[in-house]
Amino acid sequence: MGFLDAIILGIIQGLTEFLPVSSSGHLELVKYIQGQDLSGKSSLMMTTFLHFATALSTIVVFRKDVSLLLKGLFRFKKNDELIFSIKIFLSMIPAVIVGIMFDEILESFFHGQILLVGCMLIFTGVILFLADKSKITQKEVSFFNAIIIGIAQAIAILPGISRSGATIGTSVLLGIDRFKAARFSFLMVIPIIFGKIAKDIMSEEFTIIFSDKDALGISLGVILIGFIFAFLTGFIACQFMIFLVKKSKLSYFSYYCFIVGFLAIIWKTFN
Repeated sequence: MGFLDAIILGIIQGLTEFLPVSSSGHLELVKYIQGQDLSGKSSLMMTTFLHFATALSTIVVFRKDVSLLLKGLFRFKKNDELIFSIKIFLSMIPAVIVGIMFDEILESFFHGQILLVGCMLIFTGVILFLADKSKITQKEVSFFNAIIIGIAQAIAILPGISRSGATIGTSVLLGIDRFKAARFSFLMVIPIIFGKIAKDIMSEEFTIIFSDKDALGISLGVILIGFIFAFLTGFIACQFMIFLVKKSKLSYFSYYCFIVGFLAIIWKTFN
């Protein structure tokens, strides 16, 4: 993988992380079309670093919310920020369980599984289409809702299922206000991404990147370039997505997912 490939992947990650069209699915499609011969571990590693970049862009965009949450936590007493943080913690549990128990199986999904990506994109489109048809309400995220949304996030680990699409779509189907659903969706992923990065830093694969760039087929410089472009485009896309959520136009993304999903299936079938 060269620097141009990393730039392309970074831009795609930054754009698709916040738009409900599956960043991981698009990354797999682009790597397949580019002919990137990466192992499951290297592909998953690159994807993780790109997600880390967009997690940082989320913090920058929601810096006031993050600051308020941290201040509320350090008051060490019951308040709105503490309650919201508990809901985020509850939403993390399903993804953590799946990530720990099925780590090796998940790695196998990040290496040319184009048929899976296509099918999951179509599944994402269905969720978005149904969510767009639901009634607009002002409902808050409850503790029970947080767990259900967390399950949606765990399922969205599969490439092709949009994490933001699954979590926002599920939230809207549960009757939660669209903007509040988007805010919760963007903030709930931050601890997951940082937890994943911490896990990778302590792993053998992370050490290999610095000691032997050929072992995983990817160098530190390439990762950094992808990281920078993912952060910059993610910062812009996050703010754009907030604007789109307020306009309640999820069906547009569902049509896009249907088209790309079917094209991916056709491409894989005849190639």
